[in-house]
Amino acid sequence: MQQQYDVVIVGSGLAGMSAALSLAPFLKVALLSKGQLLSGSSDWAQGGIAAVMGADDSIDNHYDDTMVAGAQLGEADAVRFVVENAPAAINWLIDEGVPFTREEGHLHLTREGGHSHRRIVHAADATGHAIQSTLIEKVRAHQNITVLEHHIAVDLVTGKHVASQGEVLSGSDMHRCYGVYALDNATGQIHALGAAHTLLATGGAGKVYLYTTNPDSASGDGIAMAWRAGCRVANMEFMQFHPTCLFHPHAKSFLISEALRGEGGILRLPAKMGEPSNSGYRFMFDHDERGELAPRDVVARAIDFEIKKHGLDCVVLDMTHKEPEFLQEHFPMIFARCLELGIDMRTTPIPVVPATHYTCGGVVTDLSGKTDLANLYAIGEVTYTGLHGANRLASNSLLECVVFGQAAARDILAQTASEPRPLPAWDESRVTNADEEVVISHNWDELRRFMWNYVGIVRTNKRLERAGHRIELLKGEINEFYKNFRVTADLIELRNLVTCADLIVKCASYRHESRGLHYSLDYPNTAPKAMPTVLSPKV
Repeated sequence: MQQQYDVVIVGSGLAGMSAALSLAPFLKVALLSKGQLLSGSSDWAQGGIAAVMGADDSIDNHYDDTMVAGAQLGEADAVRFVVENAPAAINWLIDEGVPFTREEGHLHLTREGGHSHRRIVHAADATGHAIQSTLIEKVRAHQNITVLEHHIAVDLVTGKHVASQGEVLSGSDMHRCYGVYALDNATGQIHALGAAHTLLATGGAGKVYLYTTNPDSASGDGIAMAWRAGCRVANMEFMQFHPTCLFHPHAKSFLISEALRGEGGILRLPAKMGEPSNSGYRFMFDHDERGELAPRDVVARAIDFEIKKHGLDCVVLDMTHKEPEFLQEHFPMIFARCLELGIDMRTTPIPVVPATHYTCGGVVTDLSGKTDLANLYAIGEVTYTGLHGANRLASNSLLECVVFGQAAARDILAQTASEPRPLPAWDESRVTNADEEVVISHNWDELRRFMWNYVGIVRTNKRLERAGHRIELLKGEINEFYKNFRVTADLIELRNLVTCADLIVKCASYRHESRGLHYSLDYPNTAPKAMPTVLSPKV
């Protein structure tokens, strides 16, 4: 049976919830979450949200920092739109009740790599959790928001699906989104969720790599679905590797926030046997005059270089010169987690390695979140808006979620809703249960390993070719699996990850230069003109 809403939002992070809360006073909204509402990437964000809130700062400063971090590939209109709307986004979150850290009654502003001023509004070192926890209460309490947890989007419903029922559609109606097919994990059934407007807020594709700071849900679902539906995708070669992920056998993907370097953290080579633990060589100034405050791509490449040069497992981030009280007050979550693992950051540097952190490219949208498919919007990490360019500036990501979540809501509210159409039910009459589920996990592991090895921080043409060949083989296997067997959550995610891997490799192959997060040994120089890599699907 078809379920009908005014708006279906796929994804329950900050982008999805910002849009939902902005729409719900006027429209009936369904909010899909792959797991529980608190399971997405937004909840894991530590650092904060960038906005000009200090008297010594300016919109122009924030704009310039964003463009510099993005290696001048950011689109001026998008960057200016976001930084100009940043203070209002912070004030909206405050009005919603988010408990940001204050000092003497004023917002405490910290600084992170790539920023020329203190402008990071934060809630200690667990900003994402503070925001998500606050907004979830609002979402659950709103009578116009239907929360569908443990629902995984399978595909967008397009004109092609509607026409399969024998209905004759015009050209514009063919290139339109009518909702989404979603798998209810609790029942194993796939439902058609119809909507006048569909909004993708599904996050990035970090799980395409072996090591990532992202949660398990970051499988590029929205990017892959939009691509299959006929939307352009851009700049997928720019996968941001966070420089400092905790290196520990018992810690899964635990991020050591950018803010530690912003507050004076020092990156060192591990100390030699018999020497004090904080005596290791400080190497960042060998790579960039900004030292530890260089943008993330510079720091990640520097760490990668030092690890390979010296045959190390990791480097260390030293905070032992800071006052113990300061560490416990400003970084309580990181302090406690490290202590659980036997690392006392008051006396011992923290072992760190780079890990995939953020997808700077994605589905092409305008400044209202509109995609190439009518009635389909996309916001947050799933998108390419032109904001991030070749590298995301720290703490612009949570900001982007609120700014574009509200912009998309305004555009939707200004539209005249179309009449709902009957959607075809999901057809699984000719499929069977898979007899070899292990094949999926094997393919998953293979994909993530060769992407890490061949399409990582440093790339070459040969490595990209090797990855491309393996992707083609996997695509064939996965498509065969998808056609013949009942759809599962793991199969959906694997299918989407392979699509995203393919897009990453294609974009990387087209870029004959090194810029920002994309560094090629075959093309080490930066081209005089900065241009995005835009891919158009064959539909």
